[in-house]
Amino acid sequence: MKTNLTSQITLNHVNSRYYKPANAFELAQLTRLEKVPTAIYENAEEASKQIAREIADTIKQKEAAYKPCVMVLTGGATPHQLYAELVRLHREEGLSFRNVIVFNLYEFYPLTEDTSFSNLKALKDMLLDHVDIDPARIFSPSGTLSQNDIFNFCEEYERKIQEAGGIDICLLGIGRLGNIAFNEPGSRINSITRLILLDADSRAEAARSFGNNPPLSSITMGIHTILSSRKIYLMAWGEDKAKMIKACVEGAITDNIPASFLQMHNNVQVVVDLSSATFLTRIHHPWLVTSCEWDDKLIRSAIVWLCQQTGKPILKLTNKDYNENGLSELLAIYGSAYNVNIKIFNDLQHTITGWPGGKPNADDTYRPERALPYPKRVLVFSPHPDDDVISMGGTIRRLVEQGHEVYIAYQTSGNIAVGDEEVTRFLHFINGFNQLFNADKDEVIKKKYQEIKTFLNEKKDGDSDTKDILTIKGLIRRGEARTACTYNNIPLDRVYFLDLPFYETGKIQKKPLGEEDVRMVQELLQEVQPHQIFVAGDLADPHGTHRVCSNAVLAAIDLEKEANAVWLKDCRIWMYRGAWAEWEIEDIEMAVPISPEELRAKRNSILRHQSQMESAPFMGNDERLFWQRSEDRNRNTASIYDKLGLACYEAMEAFVEYIPL
Repeated sequence: MKTNLTSQITLNHVNSRYYKPANAFELAQLTRLEKVPTAIYENAEEASKQIAREIADTIKQKEAAYKPCVMVLTGGATPHQLYAELVRLHREEGLSFRNVIVFNLYEFYPLTEDTSFSNLKALKDMLLDHVDIDPARIFSPSGTLSQNDIFNFCEEYERKIQEAGGIDICLLGIGRLGNIAFNEPGSRINSITRLILLDADSRAEAARSFGNNPPLSSITMGIHTILSSRKIYLMAWGEDKAKMIKACVEGAITDNIPASFLQMHNNVQVVVDLSSATFLTRIHHPWLVTSCEWDDKLIRSAIVWLCQQTGKPILKLTNKDYNENGLSELLAIYGSAYNVNIKIFNDLQHTITGWPGGKPNADDTYRPERALPYPKRVLVFSPHPDDDVISMGGTIRRLVEQGHEVYIAYQTSGNIAVGDEEVTRFLHFINGFNQLFNADKDEVIKKKYQEIKTFLNEKKDGDSDTKDILTIKGLIRRGEARTACTYNNIPLDRVYFLDLPFYETGKIQKKPLGEEDVRMVQELLQEVQPHQIFVAGDLADPHGTHRVCSNAVLAAIDLEKEANAVWLKDCRIWMYRGAWAEWEIEDIEMAVPISPEELRAKRNSILRHQSQMESAPFMGNDERLFWQRSEDRNRNTASIYDKLGLACYEAMEAFVEYIPL
């Protein structure tokens, strides 16, 4: 069962010679804008195995020389597969860690002795507890130090690194603001191990592990300490890291992007998958560094870029524009700017449709969706109980109004995203209802009311909710989802609440996607046998739930494909975005126009989810409410189409087709 298919999604087919050049000359040509050696792999698993092999070789070489191998380990999700491969090498191929000394890259501060999460605990869970390393050779900043001891501790930490012989291998991830470890924008190149206050973005990232009240600071290795390493690996997976990888690899050295300081190191390797390499020039705009093998998607990407460079709509581009911006190859292929312009104009025009389910009794040759069958059974998968309306609320209303059978499947309860005040509000209602209409006779309500009220009054930061509270929070979100579906005229017997097991931990940290999760999705697919599936493509979701939910759907589809399911042969799969990002214009394959009235109705659908307004715990780094983010993105998509010289609409929702691998 393939449970990580989202890692293999590439919106455009990337010619392998752009990331696996045949020789040194081609490599030099492709990477001439890159200031750091960068290795691009098709997926994180392949990249992690390569790094693990190199680390294993270094460990063996140091052992043969009777010297310790000093490693700095980073936490977070990025190195998970790397550590898993190192554990495999230890268990199956005899790789020993007896001569390894480990330094923890950073630790959160302050922590208490009973804190359920720390970076050191995460490193032990992923790697250190599963290999034969001597515990006495594991060093870490302490999150339980007294404030008066921090300065001396940091000096001592630096001294221990030097006594160990210096750092042989330093493993890094890259933060959303270009930080390495917790060296955030503004960090000095001569900084060493120190206490640093976390900014809002880093705290929002830490909330994935700590909940609503992450630590305010961290003890982190400094830029100077990191650059003293003999070998540095900077790893990045996923498109949410793509912009920072481009800035680090191709941009200027600046303390606004601390990772750019790695350009000054003479033995650093940036290791990325295709998704996180998306914005590197050789992947995103290869015509600027090499000759291209042009296909329709690459041509569209180039012309959209040229329009943005020149500030012109498509049909006003000239031969001169092409020649001055490295696109003369297209003139040689098509003969003139006009021929290319009209091709791409028509290509983009054909993505626009007011019939997202296909228009019956119409020629569908140039439409993104086929006319038949009609009506279609449409199954919308929503990771949380509001992603459906946030991301494609206008399209859902269109599908219903145009006579299709629309089914909504909410994949998780979303219970941890409900604030305690919402529980209190509903408890007051239930207790008041019992008093007014049942003469306060229901002892269960009275008992539960008092139990939960007492727990919430005594609840401390970091405490997990009881099962009863999580159940109530889940019921709140179910009620809101049902209300939104009713508003959109979707019968409630077509609304499913899957409550996938991976999510139901009651904590920020979730379980890995499992067979039961995929089986539940597969059974629903077999029941509905849809002609259209809509699935979240919001892989930049900072909390990771969207990606896991998408993996569950794609894994279930993959199993159905292997079983030669008849229904799948007449089904198309569309990926939506909207909650955290939007599709790039060159990738869009279906754009559904939204009128001002429809946009207002979409807002009303989102507002039915009252618990997710101002009091929602996990809003991310974007201060706008979800309905505001959604409207801004939809309007921006329409504006880009308008600037390219196509029809002008109030807003647009955009989709990309997923073809099962």
